[in-house]
Amino acid sequence: MTEEPLARYHRHRFPAEIIAHAVWLYCRFPLSLRDVEDLLAERGIAVSFQTVSKWVVKFGLKFTYQLRRRSRGNFADKWHLGELVVSIKGRKYWLWRAVDAEGFILDALLQSRRNKSAALRLIRKLLKSQGATPRVMVTDKLRSYAAAKAELIPGVEHRSHKGLNNRAGYSHLPLRRRERRMMRVKSARQCQRFVSVHGQVANLFHLHRKHLTAADHRQLRASAVNTWREIALSTCSEIRDARLARGYDP
Repeated sequence: MTEEPLARYHRHRFPAEIIAHAVWLYCRFPLSLRDVEDLLAERGIAVSFQTVSKWVVKFGLKFTYQLRRRSRGNFADKWHLGELVVSIKGRKYWLWRAVDAEGFILDALLQSRRNKSAALRLIRKLLKSQGATPRVMVTDKLRSYAAAKAELIPGVEHRSHKGLNNRAGYSHLPLRRRERRMMRVKSARQCQRFVSVHGQVANLFHLHRKHLTAADHRQLRASAVNTWREIALSTCSEIRDARLARGYDP
């Protein structure tokens, strides 16, 4: 009995499962690229940290698109919005982020402004990606939120209080951990790419452990791992189909 050949991305030496595992390690945990290189080496996989970086850049957003498509419309209708200042090469940026009532990350957007236009851009992006309007929007006391809400979704209840928005503040902690690990964020593009991929990976493994039995938690975690593997294989199939549609060899 012969074994089925492992799925591979076009012009990539390593199987799709190994590439997806490396991307998962980097985006799921506060690890450096060299840490991921060492973890793969312990399993007998010789790959450089530069290659891991290229995998994250090339496949991270492809996996994110698949996760977004699967989770669309499955979040709570209470949105918590907040912003975090990020310093990149001596210049201030603001990371605008939205989470739902259960702590799932809806979206994140890095912008150079902290005003009404930036708030409008975030809310428009949320409405487009979620395909629905929220029942309640919770923010801090930044007046830009109220102005943007009045223009786009005037019928939505708005609760503006610093103490009510801790859930959005907690969602920024992974980026702070990554900043300390990397010593600094090198570019706005790198930051936006990381928060986009990390948010979707975090949602997939956001299991509310304290409300589950050990057996249920293990079952849900195994399901999340299987979903990640399915995404890696489906991405491989999509790349192959796209090449065939353009007339290239698979």
